[in-house]
Amino acid sequence: MEAPSPYRVAFLDWLACAARGSEEPAALAARAAGDGLLERVTWAGTAGHVLDYDDTWSPGLVHASAAVAPVALLVGAGLDRDLGAVLDAYAHGFEATATLARAGHPALYEQGWHPTAVCGSAGAAVAAAHLHGLPAEQADVAVALALLRAGGLRAAFGSDGKALQVGLAAATGLHAALLARHGARVPLADVRSAAAGFEQVFGVPWPAGGDARAIAENWIKAYPCCLATHSTIEAALALRAQGPVPDEATVHLHPVARAAAARSDPADGLEAKFAPAYLAAFALLHGAPGVSDFTGVDAGARDVARRIAVRTDPALGEMAARVEAADGRTAQVDWPLGSPRRPMDEAQLLRKVRDLAGDRLDGVLDDVGTPATRVVAAAGLGRTAATAG
Repeated sequence: MEAPSPYRVAFLDWLACAARGSEEPAALAARAAGDGLLERVTWAGTAGHVLDYDDTWSPGLVHASAAVAPVALLVGAGLDRDLGAVLDAYAHGFEATATLARAGHPALYEQGWHPTAVCGSAGAAVAAAHLHGLPAEQADVAVALALLRAGGLRAAFGSDGKALQVGLAAATGLHAALLARHGARVPLADVRSAAAGFEQVFGVPWPAGGDARAIAENWIKAYPCCLATHSTIEAALALRAQGPVPDEATVHLHPVARAAAARSDPADGLEAKFAPAYLAAFALLHGAPGVSDFTGVDAGARDVARRIAVRTDPALGEMAARVEAADGRTAQVDWPLGSPRRPMDEAQLLRKVRDLAGDRLDGVLDDVGTPATRVVAAAGLGRTAATAG
């Protein structure tokens, strides 16, 4: 059997995250806000990102599927397209998001922006324009309009706001494409490069050309928390295998990783996803965390975390980590499971998907001729009884 394309793997991963995340509080709030297409895209975008378990493109530190996949899927379903058309639009949007994020890394992060929300709005516009068959001039207008509303702050990390701003970015991209389709005119060159344009305001040089299959550098996450904590978790697991929980320890991270995982003493499960000391402590005590481990904060891990310092080390790779115990034990992880250097195998991916969605997604992406509406139904992302009240 032919191996699934990396786009299909990433899309399946996002779909499973959305299926499980659709009942999380942030997603429920988005769903209750209305049942039009824009609101449903916001819901699906929030659902796919709320667990912080969805795929991540590390060269731009962006979740390149997060804002694009919900648009490709729900617009495709609304247009009665098949899975092949959805995946094609998704691939175009993924590459556009990754290309812009690479150009903006690390400037976007250093200024406090959330690259997934900023760049995802443009990628979502590309995906929607592709499905609607917009000519190049109108597709450029869609991107320009999306850039006018691009935003999202790292300050939201550890709260419902992180996933919601991704869902809103997805809706922004779709709305921009619809406005372009119906005659709106905004010159992309001006929005992009003129005084007070995107390049100047965000500090991001507009990319000259697309990355050749950026998907090849995509991560499928092994743990449902900030990517910048994954090496910390695995380094702590290595120490756990060597002996007892140390009295004290230090986690060393690259400054970019620490900026992403900036929480120190988490008060709830969402904050815990961005707390390196806490996650090191959890791994030392209990092993690798799963989705259910973030429904709250483990008291024992929180106590141990207070004896774990976090320091930055620019010599480390951006997503690498070193954990040093006071008793002399040390473990360093440069490429955790799920990274391009250590990708999940087919069995590991299937296990993740089933942990999130049971067997309801089994085979759902096998046939590109499958109607998009069936994929929506399998993931539980169809119309709801939500009202705009």
